[in-house]
Amino acid sequence: MKSDNQPAPAVAEAIRSISTNLTRRNFIKSVIAGSATVSAGYLFGLSGCSSETETATVATAKPASGTIERLISLNVNGMVRRVDVLPQETLAMTLRYRLGLTGTKLGCDRGECGACTTLLDGVPVYSCSTLTHTVRGRQVTTIEGLEGPNGELHPVQQAFIDELGPQCGFCTPGQVMTAVALLQTNPKPTRDDARHALAGNLCRCGAYDNYLNSVMRAAGV
Repeated sequence: MKSDNQPAPAVAEAIRSISTNLTRRNFIKSVIAGSATVSAGYLFGLSGCSSETETATVATAKPASGTIERLISLNVNGMVRRVDVLPQETLAMTLRYRLGLTGTKLGCDRGECGACTTLLDGVPVYSCSTLTHTVRGRQVTTIEGLEGPNGELHPVQQAFIDELGPQCGFCTPGQVMTAVALLQTNPKPTRDDARHALAGNLCRCGAYDNYLNSVMRAAGV
């Protein structure tokens, strides 16, 4: 007597056929291939291709009207880098997760703590609140870009070490970048000048005097 739970012969044969052809390797390969096709379509502003000719066109197609080109060139630390950037992506995310420049820290991620401070044409900015697409054609400098040609530390970095400025160190890159920008525009600041410049960089350890001493040492004051 046939059980009600047994599939019909035709259904059983179809199941066996699918199980035979759809191996784990083939499944993964099909997913990767499908994802690559979809990504390419979005990258070049195409919603899909209906023929082999259209598929070949994806590599040279221009973004559709009203879309944002994702593959852009950024000048970071004196080098032009090509990077795939989402329209809503922040500079901090691009630097850390696309370019591997993890010296730029993400703290509050809302433009309040200053841990993500980088220089944009020499001016300190919160990179967590700056869209990457807005900095094309501008000079971006991260703390990695302060290194000398032979790997030597920037004078501000050395002064921070000499004055034991960092404690936990999480806010230190942002503090350094702000101090560098200050000394570029005002090589001999007063302590109040330094305090005002660093006001946008919060230190969870409360090492503000150490940082101010570091700026004064770097300035030779």
